[in-house]
Parts: sequence; structure tokens; C-alpha cells
Amino acid sequence: MVAVRWYLRYGLSYRDVEELLAERGIKADHVTVYRWVQRFTPLLADAARFARHAPGGRWFVDETYVKVNGVWRYVYRAVDQHGQVIDVLLSARRDAAAARRFLTRALRTLKVIPSEVITDAAPVYPSVLAELVPAAWHHVEQYANNPIEADHGSSSTGSGRCEGYGPVERRRW
Repeated sequence: MVAVRWYLRYGLSYRDVEELLAERGIKADHVTVYRWVQRFTPLLADAARFARHAPGGRWFVDETYVKVNGVWRYVYRAVDQHGQVIDVLLSARRDAAAARRFLTRALRTLKVIPSEVITDAAPVYPSVLAELVPAAWHHVEQYANNPIEADHGSSSTGSGRCEGYGPVERRRW
């Protein structure tokens, strides 16, 4: 587990993690570290989700587009007022069905109903929010969605060392 944490937290290569383990007397091949990362990353992500603070009642929802394996895709994201990521969805389309799927998943995962949802002026949000979260105040105002708009910069520049995203099937948002 320590090897997986090092890989995820510090952006090391598999061979770097192999070398760190060898310095501590643990013999493991870089392919073994790769297999550990593939196996245990979802478990660590699920365990960390419940260790976070309780999500706030104000959600900032937005979408952006990124190139994944040479194809443009839309990334829907929701962040609460404390900056915690609520949920992320990768979609081929930017329509009401994708927004509904994203918000339904976010609501089902957290089991928290927001009191306020701040979005950009995308025309699909009013009807989807009225359907899924009728009690929430839908706020659309210039610059109101800045916390999430400013956060897109890190997700649209690539994934670090390789500066690009791999095939959609392998992405773990």
C-alpha cells in the first residue's frame, strides 16, 4: 500500500517506486508496482471519499472539454464551497442527458441535497435542476462560478508528465 501511495501522491514512475522499495529491503519489480496501482487505486479512492469533510450546501457545477486519446470529450465537475470535488463525469456529449446523468450520480453518491447550485449560463441546467433538485436555488450570475472555472486549468492541461490523456476506457475520474 505504501508503494501505491507514493506513486499516487508524489507522481513517481513505477521504476522510482521500485527503487525506493529496494532501498528499504523490499524486492518488487516495476510491473508488480504497476499491478498494485491498478488493483488498489480504486480502493484507496473509495476509502478517501468518506474521510473527507462533509460536503457543503453550495455546489459549483460546470463542464469543460478535454482531448482524450485524440477525441474531444466533456468533463462535468461539481465542487462545493470549500473546494472539495463532489463528482466528475466524462461524457461524449454536452446535453441534458449528460447533465442529468452527472447530477443524479453526484446526488446518489453523496446522499446530500444542495441548497444552492451555481452554474454557468448553459441552457440545460435550469430544467435538469428543477427536475432533480427542485428545492435548490439555481444561481446564474457573471463571475459567480469562478471557483470552478479557475479550477479547470489543472484538468485541461493534461495529466502531468505525459501531458495528455490515454484511452477513455482506462481513465479513472
